[in-house]
Amino acid sequence: MGTPEQILSDRLAHAFETVVGEPVDPLVQRSQFADYQSNAALGSAKRLGRKPRDVAAAVLAAAALDDLAEHTEISGPGFINMTLRPQVLGRLAGAVGADDRLGVPPVPVPETVVVDYSAPNTAKEMHVGHLRSTIIGDAAVRITEWLGHRVIKRNHLGDWGTPFGMLIEHLLDIGETEAAAELSVGDLNTFYTAARRKFDGSDEFKERSRRRVVLLQGGDEATLRLWRLLVAESKQYFMKVYDSLDVRLVEADFVGESAYNDELASVIAELDRLGLLRRSEGADCVFPAGFTGRDGEPLPLIVRKSDGGYGYATTDLAAIRDRLTTLGATRLLYVVGMPQQQHFAMVFTTAREAGWLAPPARATHIGFGSVLGADGKVLRSRAGGTIKLVDLLDEAVDRATRAIAEKNPELDAGSRAEVARAVGIGAIKYADLSTDRLRDYTFDFDRMLSFEGNTAPYLQYAHARIRSIFRRGGVTPGYDGTPVQIGEPAERVLALELLAFPDIVAAVSETMEFHRLANYLYALATAFTTFYERCPVLKAEEPSRSSRLALCDLTARTLATGLGLLGIAAPHQM
Repeated sequence: MGTPEQILSDRLAHAFETVVGEPVDPLVQRSQFADYQSNAALGSAKRLGRKPRDVAAAVLAAAALDDLAEHTEISGPGFINMTLRPQVLGRLAGAVGADDRLGVPPVPVPETVVVDYSAPNTAKEMHVGHLRSTIIGDAAVRITEWLGHRVIKRNHLGDWGTPFGMLIEHLLDIGETEAAAELSVGDLNTFYTAARRKFDGSDEFKERSRRRVVLLQGGDEATLRLWRLLVAESKQYFMKVYDSLDVRLVEADFVGESAYNDELASVIAELDRLGLLRRSEGADCVFPAGFTGRDGEPLPLIVRKSDGGYGYATTDLAAIRDRLTTLGATRLLYVVGMPQQQHFAMVFTTAREAGWLAPPARATHIGFGSVLGADGKVLRSRAGGTIKLVDLLDEAVDRATRAIAEKNPELDAGSRAEVARAVGIGAIKYADLSTDRLRDYTFDFDRMLSFEGNTAPYLQYAHARIRSIFRRGGVTPGYDGTPVQIGEPAERVLALELLAFPDIVAAVSETMEFHRLANYLYALATAFTTFYERCPVLKAEEPSRSSRLALCDLTARTLATGLGLLGIAAPHQM
């Protein structure tokens, strides 16, 4: 079984090779003028020195399309337009309906994929700045796992470094019992702010903090015990946030900066042995090829500072070496904001020059923009501070609760709470994932919680409405092998959308451009709305009734599966 795009591509590829004399990608895609269009004749014509329309005509003559297409034509300068036979669409839709995976096969050769995402700092609140990494990273995990890869999640906590001298001294000042109580209720900001205030205002406290850092980095057991207390309480708080956000991170996925401490010296030694280490202004640096500063001079990646300390670059190099050599990963995904783009590019290049990152292994920075407020600036609270992530999630659920109560007052309190949580959290996730991740987006509760337009509530409601069809008709959802018949134009449009799902999933799994999946789901829901308005389902005569119920079931399953890959629940009633 394959998608129409795949089947047409295979047929046309053979025809193009016959005409051109070498393999050619047919470049088949959906078209507003037909079901599908191939644009490859234009490029092939240049190589052959022929007119594109002549090449297109020769390809059509060589292609075996009669059993697939009811109409083909050459349009414009040489586009090949193809309209599929209704029987073909029905047969393919039936095959997808009978498949638990909706036509998406598991990958033939699974890889080990490490996804690095979220990465909050110990003893500090998670805020809106952590939202995009957590949501995008979770979607990357879900789609990669669903395709059959072995996925290793890495939550690279900021759990080491100079701030911990300050934090541990503050913990000692107020007492372990009070500190544990303060941290256990998730009030990390109060704890951190109090420590920072003392650090900035007291030379004596500042000196104690610096001595404590030396003890921490030297492995003093009493200091390490207090550090572990801070980390443990922070992890509990983080897990509450992840549970609220419904992401797949668990405590076993927390592998912070501290985990690589023992590897840093060996990283430096190996870089030195490979001839990559150079001394620059007292610091040990790597100068990866292709990076220059504003003055045109080579740009250094500092791996050991002049005072002998290590920085983020050293930890990241230790992490990438561990993931490639110890974990055996062949694909690394780093879900981190765009400001870190150059940093990761330099780290990846250094890892390649060191021989750690060698084919088939590859590393990709999954960058993203910022979350903005209505003023076009980075989203902040009314007081001008960062917005706690838990507060943002709670407000989304509260707003969704009111909206659900207004839309469906017949829901009981338990069901309403469950649906409101799915809608509120789903709205936040979808607003993020439906935006090209490289772009900033404006956080707007009213828009993202709307039941109209390209929003999670609209898609969730479309799914719930389909499920209500089966309840009203007393029909058990599921495909029973009924032949799918495509007659009405709205049926045709819906079938074409349904059959595009495997190609969308394949593309998104490579690019991690989740807005393409979100836009597909919106187009599918829109196509279903038109179908539902123009094609009676329960009142239709047989065999149309059973055929349309099959299309309804397939649409609901595709919406639920697609939303699930985005980390969004699909309630059965709303």
